[in-house]
Amino acid sequence: MGNLRQPNANEATRTFNRSKSVAPMSGICTRCVDGCRGNCEIFKSSFRGREVLYPGPFGEVTAGADKEYPVDYSHLNIQGYAVGAVGLPDGMEASPETARFPNVDTETEYGWNKKVKMKIPAFTGALGSTEIARKNWNEFAVGAAITGITLVCGENVCGIDPELKRDNNGLVTESPEMDRRIAAYNKFHEGYGEMLVQMNVEDTKLGVAEYISSKHEMDTLELKWGQGAKCIGGEIKVRELDRALELKRRGYIVTPDPENAAVQEAYKVGAIREFERHSRLGFVDKEGFLEEVDRLRSIGYDRITLKTGAYSMVEAAMALKYSSEAKIDLLTFDGAPGGTGMSPWPMMEEWGIPTFYLQSLVYEFAEKLNNKGERVPDLAMAGGFSSEDGIYKALAMGSPYFKAVCMGRGLMIPGMVGKNVGKWLEEDNLPKTVSEFGHRPEEIFVHYEDLEERYGEDVKDIPLGAMGIYSYGEKLKVGLQQLMAGSRRFNINTLSRKDVMALTEEAAEVSGIDYVMNAYRDVAEQILDE
Repeated sequence: MGNLRQPNANEATRTFNRSKSVAPMSGICTRCVDGCRGNCEIFKSSFRGREVLYPGPFGEVTAGADKEYPVDYSHLNIQGYAVGAVGLPDGMEASPETARFPNVDTETEYGWNKKVKMKIPAFTGALGSTEIARKNWNEFAVGAAITGITLVCGENVCGIDPELKRDNNGLVTESPEMDRRIAAYNKFHEGYGEMLVQMNVEDTKLGVAEYISSKHEMDTLELKWGQGAKCIGGEIKVRELDRALELKRRGYIVTPDPENAAVQEAYKVGAIREFERHSRLGFVDKEGFLEEVDRLRSIGYDRITLKTGAYSMVEAAMALKYSSEAKIDLLTFDGAPGGTGMSPWPMMEEWGIPTFYLQSLVYEFAEKLNNKGERVPDLAMAGGFSSEDGIYKALAMGSPYFKAVCMGRGLMIPGMVGKNVGKWLEEDNLPKTVSEFGHRPEEIFVHYEDLEERYGEDVKDIPLGAMGIYSYGEKLKVGLQQLMAGSRRFNINTLSRKDVMALTEEAAEVSGIDYVMNAYRDVAEQILDE
């Protein structure tokens, strides 16, 4: 197998090689010419330095790593059957008249005692303090609410709020940005899904949990150990020196140091044009984790969830074991490489356990806990999913423990597309890819009338970006219904590991899923021997 990734040039970092011939390991052109005018990463780093670590331009892009792993979900195929129908509603007999794909129930639920239902088994990744999450929040929040799925509000939202107010102890007393985010989701929430606010080290120090509990009476809070796109704390960029100084005063790590005189001079002359705000690394131990869960419950949270990243199998085991003891309501594992609004590009490409491998490990560990008589919390898988076939494969491979898939960029993009359709309509500048369907929202958005029927006059308050997410959610739902009907599975809970097969022996070895040439062989042989 060749190199799984070409370093030193990628569209994400806005770099490229001059030559078509590139050394596989270094990514350097085989003939590096003195006088080359660029633009590989080494060339650009020679004068922009640390800036080249990050995809950009910040606030305008989401980035996802493109390393090709030896095994992924494309190495599984979905089983189809010609007989049976499992999971139809009680009292409904299986027949060609009843076993129709629209009758497939795609609803799922998660929770230890108090379950939360979602209309489809997918929810958003953490949309936190990045600029792309802030400026598109209304689209994301309303879209998730009308689609009937959970929305995750990521870390550091209060901490970077320009209008944040704190008391003498440094604790949040007012955060208009957090208030805005919660209100946007609640306005259209109809009982399916919920809004989760994440907590990291800085959020805990700022008293974010106490603030949103007292002001908004939130039921659920999400603790965060990490994510699949990076193994360091969350990051954003800021372009103003005053803003960088403000964030440092609030306790964040800001680089380069905005208080340094040389840095301030470089900013003044235009050499430094942006600063990075970083969160601290968390430290996890069992006693501290259980105590924090108990503390949050004492504040008033009925439900606690946990998001963890693509760390080693040791941390995977810790997350599973500790969450079982703490009675965590949902445990989300985020595999490498995932997507992000801002993470160091080399880290996105080169660190962590890839999603397929991580889910295989977690399933193995969940089975061990279950066999010991310990309850496994409801699980979700994240890390590069974007379509209904991926949802099916992840739920089947992780059955019965995995209840949903967490999507980052897959659920963000429709929100941005819908928003931009509105902008292009105002400018009378629709691209042909859109204008072929019409020149009014009612013509362009195939589900516009559905939403108008549901919400009446209030449909005017639904952003077109939210309609984009709803349309995408309907595509996921119908596509999943079709795949499940082909497998004669009419309820999410009926999916099993037998409903997927491994196309390569390596995928079978990693996942424990039957190799295609062995799947159902015993049953087939029995039929032949009759």
